[in-house]
Amino acid sequence: MRRHAAIPRNACYNFPAMIDTFLVAERTLVSAKGDSAGVDLSGAASRAFLLTLEITKIIEQESLDVSILGSADGTTWGAKPVVAFPQKFYCGEYPLLLDLTAHPDVKIVRAHWEVARWGRATETPMFEFSLRLKEIPPEILREARAEAKAFV
Repeated sequence: MRRHAAIPRNACYNFPAMIDTFLVAERTLVSAKGDSAGVDLSGAASRAFLLTLEITKIIEQESLDVSILGSADGTTWGAKPVVAFPQKFYCGEYPLLLDLTAHPDVKIVRAHWEVARWGRATETPMFEFSLRLKEIPPEILREARAEAKAFV
């Protein structure tokens, strides 16, 4: 019989309601710059989030720039993004960490995108994409930081 290490009594595997939502809904089709609706993060247990940009359709010779803007009140948005994806040209799934620990005033975030097209074909760009925002539980962040320190 195999013995397992005892699980500490204070271990919690049922995290409280974590934020897991889309800033840009699945299969959103865009041909011009735009902004998503704001998402309130003030109830989050963590200040770190995983962003997942998924591009599902494109046409050739075009680019997509996606950034995240922050706000304290939902009406006034920062002039500079709190984080931005590198410029994208192809279909795929692209993760990015949104760490708001350096931005304690940010309570609401929204996505902003810019599209561009060049070449001889039609001048109107077309992207189908989504942007998911998922809170990273504080326990996982502590564990990852501890492991990172162990490698230094």
